[in-house]
Amino acid sequence: MNTAPVSSNDKPPQVRRGILFIISAPSGSGKTTLCKQITANVPGLWHSISYTTRKPRPGEVDGQDYHFLDEPAFRQMIDRNEFVEWAHVYGNLYGTPRKMLTEKMEQGIDVLLEIDVQGARSVKKKFEDGVYIFILPPSFDTLRTRLQNRAGDSPDEIQRRLQKAKEEVWSYREYYYIVRNDDLKQSLKELESIFLAERIKTKRLNMTWLEEKFILDKEGKQGNSSSAPASKEHLHHG
Repeated sequence: MNTAPVSSNDKPPQVRRGILFIISAPSGSGKTTLCKQITANVPGLWHSISYTTRKPRPGEVDGQDYHFLDEPAFRQMIDRNEFVEWAHVYGNLYGTPRKMLTEKMEQGIDVLLEIDVQGARSVKKKFEDGVYIFILPPSFDTLRTRLQNRAGDSPDEIQRRLQKAKEEVWSYREYYYIVRNDDLKQSLKELESIFLAERIKTKRLNMTWLEEKFILDKEGKQGNSSSAPASKEHLHHG
């Protein structure tokens, strides 16, 4: 039987904990489109699907856009502590499922939450090391036009969303990054830059390989002349 020690190259890599990305925006800012595109463009990213009691809009699919359910079923999930956060928004209940989020992060998979400002504040209390990104429309007039062109919202509903947007835009100070969604292609480029940069931050990396490859062990290698720094003479004449 081979009893040779396993080399460092044969050690299974340690899985880093997944990063939690949170994207918020006033209604009509285009965050859903951006979230779907960024999930498709960035490997290893899982887009969490929220639960809601509101009715589906035309074209929305249960289990893809939201998990749609009635209020009694939603309340039962609250009682079972199945949400990381939940909130009452525009007359409906919205919640972020706990189990899948934590499982994905423990597996080293990055998670994207698409939630409103109220929900992001709740999540931030539990996940301070999350990456909080705020999406802004180019202008209030653009936001109004987008909401008016969106199917399924009544004039009163649009007015409520516009009023709330005026309040929410000032929440940008609570976020780490701002993306102004004027041009979809440029906005996606900026988002991708954020996601990729966060993944290679020093605090998130497993630097065991650095110790194995570059730091001398404790068995006297420090005294090996071959590893000693070159003299000034050698440096000048090398």
